Amino acid sequence: MSGFSEHIVREYFEVNGFSVRPLRKYAVQNRKRNAEDSIDLVVDNQSVEAGEAISNFQLFSGDVLRLERAVVSVVSWHSSRFTPSILQSSRKVFEFLKKDVLNKMHQFLNMDADGIDAAVAKNSQSFTKLLILPGLPTSEPQRSESIAMLKEHGVDGIIAYSTILENLLRYVEVNHSYQNSQLLQMLRILKLYDMLKTPQMSLFN
Repeated sequence: MSGFSEHIVREYFEVNGFSVRPLRKYAVQNRKRNAEDSIDLVVDNQSVEAGEAISNFQLFSGDVLRLERAVVSVVSWHSSRFTPSILQSSRKVFEFLKKDVLNKMHQFLNMDADGIDAAVAKNSQSFTKLLILPGLPTSEPQRSESIAMLKEHGVDGIIAYSTILENLLRYVEVNHSYQNSQLLQMLRILKLYDMLKTPQMSLFN
């Protein structure tokens, strides 16, 4: 599931004009998962000269377009919203924010010349630190407590899967073939056969 979820997120950033770099993954066999393995993607929006300050913590696609670059960690849980109790019991969610992990980013980016410019990785503060989650609680005080806990650990913002899926559905056109993307092609076919209708998309709002 984690690979599929990461693929959805990658497609989302790419259709919105970002270059996307997956940080190197290592086979984790018979050893403790390293903190750096929890980082999934580095995204860079070259059409933005300088990222604008974004006041919202939960980002929507309009906010994302104003980002210059970000470290993105993808949480592949789709069964429940993130409550304070889940966050307290799932500390691995925050592993990608550890100082030693962020300091190693330029080492990964220096490995390939065709990746995102390695110079941007030398200062981890130049990155927005994003978490992709199924969602936050809608009721108080659970929502405010969850946001406070995420901010306390250094998360700059979250994007809900519903925002990502809505954006991809709106992007796909039935009269266009997406041969290079199985995901977009599947969404196109579902729309073509009226399995996905415009009223259904309001459910993501």
